[in-house]
Amino acid sequence: MEMRKGYKQTDVGVIPNDWKVVSLGEVFSFSGGYSTSRDQLSNDGFCYLHYGDIHKSTKTYIDVKREYSDIPKLNISIRMVPQKSILDDGDVVFVDASEDDEGASRHIVVRNPECISYISGLHTIVSKSKDESLNKNYRRYCFQTSDVKRQFKYFAVGTKVTGISKTNIAKIQIPLPPKVAEQERIATALSHTDALITSLEKLIAKKRNIKQGAMQQLLTGKKRLPGFRGKWEVKNLGDIAVVKDGTHQTPKYVNSGKPFYSVESVTNNDFTNTKFISEEEHAFLTKNYRIEKNDIIMTRIGSIGDCKYIDWDADASFYVSLALLKIKKEYSARFISHYSNSAYFKKEVELNSLTTAIPQKINLGQISKIKLNIPQLLEEQSAIAQVLSDMDAAIESLERKLEKYKLVKQGMMQELLTGKTRLV
Repeated sequence: MEMRKGYKQTDVGVIPNDWKVVSLGEVFSFSGGYSTSRDQLSNDGFCYLHYGDIHKSTKTYIDVKREYSDIPKLNISIRMVPQKSILDDGDVVFVDASEDDEGASRHIVVRNPECISYISGLHTIVSKSKDESLNKNYRRYCFQTSDVKRQFKYFAVGTKVTGISKTNIAKIQIPLPPKVAEQERIATALSHTDALITSLEKLIAKKRNIKQGAMQQLLTGKKRLPGFRGKWEVKNLGDIAVVKDGTHQTPKYVNSGKPFYSVESVTNNDFTNTKFISEEEHAFLTKNYRIEKNDIIMTRIGSIGDCKYIDWDADASFYVSLALLKIKKEYSARFISHYSNSAYFKKEVELNSLTTAIPQKINLGQISKIKLNIPQLLEEQSAIAQVLSDMDAAIESLERKLEKYKLVKQGMMQELLTGKTRLV
């Protein structure tokens, strides 16, 4: 394949002729963190970075001043901590332990121009600059390309817990624009995308809080929609729905056929990537009743009480870990589905569950005894359900946009951090 003009082949792929390949050992010196257990952390003392906090972070950087109040603290004399474990502005902190290979490349870039005392802690590897060849903002992105992540996976060792050593991190190579100004331009372009993603995440969180407040008001009758004044009544779930369970026998799974739903289908909200059973077994399992549009399926073993409203033509079978709720025509299945997310419903599920069972379980008879406080009028149930469904639709639209922006960012990183696309 002919090489693109102005580019060259390297160990980390094709990059521009004027770029270079550097190992992390060329630009960083490495040291360990100051180890202490999480139960010694509190709200007082000096900021402390635990490797678990790196794994949990949705970002690859931390602004110490801005996030100071949220950072765990270690209340000790700072003189007890080696200087190499104190984090400066631009330091990169990698985890040296992970539960899977994917987590082996997890890291945080420290933004700390005010020099606030910040201790790198348990299972961390501190990377401090040897020179100024690697722009501080560029560090937030240059370890996130697929090629760099592959190198981290290659050097990660272990079975249940994987780890990576300072020696091996030093061997990892990255493509690097020699001019810091180009690095800064790349980081700025990517940070604009980050800003879009962050603003969307905040908007989604705000919309979810608004919906939660609406649920508290509308599903309890504290606030009534215009035009409704009828009474509410307490009903057992068995009064408003026919409750069925799935097969008690583990079916014979096949590569393709009819979908077979389980607890994971509901908890992951994923009814596409399911297991499959044969047409013949599906026909046998559904000869008495089947999942239909406007039904609700509810988890009853393990994670109990999670419900999913069926708004599609579901030609599927289901396991005993699920209960099928066939809502009677006098009631709104959408309303019941929204109601199942309320604290009142969750409490009722807990009260009727077999608390001594491992895993936790709720029997069909007890599901029928779950109490619901609902409007007498079907029209009011439907109106409340429509308001909450519209809120869900708005949130889902924003979530799709968020995923799109995240994919755009991934594509931009692959282009910009390898020099395939240059910024002028």
